[in-house]
Amino acid sequence: MALPSVGDAYMHDFVVVGAGPAGSRFARQAARRGHDVLAFEQGTVGEPLACSGHVSTDLWEFTPEGAREALLQNEVYGARFHLGGADSHAYPFYKDEPVSNVIDRVGLDRVLAEAARDAGADLREDHTVLDVTEGRDGVAVEVRGPEGVETHEARMVVGADGPNSRVRSALGLPDPDELLHGVLGFTDEADHDDFVDVHLDVPRFFAWRIPRGEAGVEYGLAMGPGHDVRERFEAVTADYGVETDRRCSGLIPIGPPKRVTGRRSLLLGDAAAQTKPFTGGGIRYGMIAADHAAAHLEPTDPGTLGDYERAWRADLRREIRLGALVRAGYSLPEPVQRLGLRTLSGKIGVHMDRPTTLFSREHLRATLGRFRP
Repeated sequence: MALPSVGDAYMHDFVVVGAGPAGSRFARQAARRGHDVLAFEQGTVGEPLACSGHVSTDLWEFTPEGAREALLQNEVYGARFHLGGADSHAYPFYKDEPVSNVIDRVGLDRVLAEAARDAGADLREDHTVLDVTEGRDGVAVEVRGPEGVETHEARMVVGADGPNSRVRSALGLPDPDELLHGVLGFTDEADHDDFVDVHLDVPRFFAWRIPRGEAGVEYGLAMGPGHDVRERFEAVTADYGVETDRRCSGLIPIGPPKRVTGRRSLLLGDAAAQTKPFTGGGIRYGMIAADHAAAHLEPTDPGTLGDYERAWRADLRREIRLGALVRAGYSLPEPVQRLGLRTLSGKIGVHMDRPTTLFSREHLRATLGRFRP
């Protein structure tokens, strides 16, 4: 099928839809390689917030210099797991060094978007994608912006536009295996505790409490369809004796489909369900996939889309599969969960984004050390 005629429209190498972490990372890396990149964000970059700011410490490998100093809110050394509410028995898992960081999540999106612009990408806010059409030689992307409806042509389109991806639906690409519903809420009291709290008594997923230093505390919860997530969130915060403000909610995709590419298209990040099955987080996974896309794609050669598919899956497949097994533990009978937590709690040697580190030498040494006399 030929592209619709749009006069003497300029042909970009890539149009990127969505300027979250995955989209901005791809735009930056592709522009660095000399490609012509046009990126659209529906509203203002980073708003509205729909994702937790609890991230692994190697996030900073993907950010420009100075980002850590600007965005870091707290360092976390471990997690307390609960099988009940706020006052239930806690099973601690920890390291001697920070396991994770808590960051300004809105600020992260803005830093990454600015890095993309600095690399040469044309990133435009307040542009809503209405439709995407694939042709033999490229794509046409219809967008509503401040000046009205426009159509832009590119050799490839990158859908980094979240769980309800417009690119995915317009091009008939497969949906994620599952969509969970998450809710976040915040309180303003400073909390410099270096542990997060995780509650496994939530059907099919979990609830959490994350101290954010001077920025306050984040409370969150995610559940599968068929449950009243807001009612359950109210119960969690009431159990902690708090009332949250600045609430937000959104969908969390779990389980990448068998295909995240089309004839001249690809999906990244939440649009491709490149997320951790056991937490729903996808910032690092999405940016890893973005790097593979930028490294392998040649916009004039649609055959390189297959190279991207193979590369990101080879990198993340084992982590996602093992992550699904970890998540299955959330639904085990409580006596089994209690035995497992009691046996395994203590010092660990795992990476919060890599379940394969459960089999690492570091974790084995930490585990055996708990049983030494």
